[in-house]
Amino acid sequence: MKTTVEKPDTVRRGTRLIVASVSVLMILAFSLFVYFIPASAGPAFAAPLCGNGSAPDYGFSYDLQQAHWTVNWQNYVSEATVNEVDTILDRLNADSIVQTMILIKPQEQVGNRVNCAVHFLRYMKLGLPEGERKDNGFVFLIVVQPDGIDVHYGVGLGLPALTASELTDLNRSAEDTYQSTKSMDQALLALVQGFDGVARSNYTPLISATQAPETNNQAQTPSGPLSILTICGQLCFGIFLLLFLMWMFSQMARRGVTFGSSGFGSGGAGFPLGGGRSRGGMGGGGGISRGGSGSGRSGRGN
Repeated sequence: MKTTVEKPDTVRRGTRLIVASVSVLMILAFSLFVYFIPASAGPAFAAPLCGNGSAPDYGFSYDLQQAHWTVNWQNYVSEATVNEVDTILDRLNADSIVQTMILIKPQEQVGNRVNCAVHFLRYMKLGLPEGERKDNGFVFLIVVQPDGIDVHYGVGLGLPALTASELTDLNRSAEDTYQSTKSMDQALLALVQGFDGVARSNYTPLISATQAPETNNQAQTPSGPLSILTICGQLCFGIFLLLFLMWMFSQMARRGVTFGSSGFGSGGAGFPLGGGRSRGGMGGGGGISRGGSGSGRSGRGN
């Protein structure tokens, strides 16, 4: 029996082919590793921390019109508390005292904390765009830490009466409330209720000129001969109007026109005299949008 022996050259060629194939696969795998790892984990693709961004968006991407004055509350505060806060801040805004937003963020998303509050005020364009209370925007920043909260603020240029001492006291009071209760709901309510008192102690509700009572001397009852002529004229007009109405109703009675609860009608078929008034109020059932419409000019923060 003959035994077939493989030639050495054939074996060497097969070995070289295998080594070359493995080398190509290793180089390809390493190239893919180098290409994808920096793209997913490199610092160049990370979003800037709040307070470290720059104009015009400062690194924010929030909608400029929010459903609540409190932003990013979902993981920290109950909706009932957020609605209660809205009631207080809606009144402050309606009275043209201050336009306030609250931003809640975890500490790992915040860089310079004072800048974060001021930048958010500018980004949301808080404050009235014109008038006596122009630039009355305000922001509270609540930084959530493992062992508590850290509260900062940014205040608009139109609120110079709000002093640093009273605002800092509000911050510390909210922080102490959280430490004693471990409840973000109670801390937020304490902050907003205290701010309502401070803001109203420094600024009264703004009443526009159209709401102010007017005194019209000409509207007063005249006296002397002019008053007699006025009374006679009004009396004559009243008698004429009464006679006209009596004549009109007699004509309607002749033609069989009757008046029922559904309006004027003829032969039992009623028809309305005028159109109905729509009961749809402002908003049409949709939610209230809250946000700024001014320049967001801020003066200071802490």
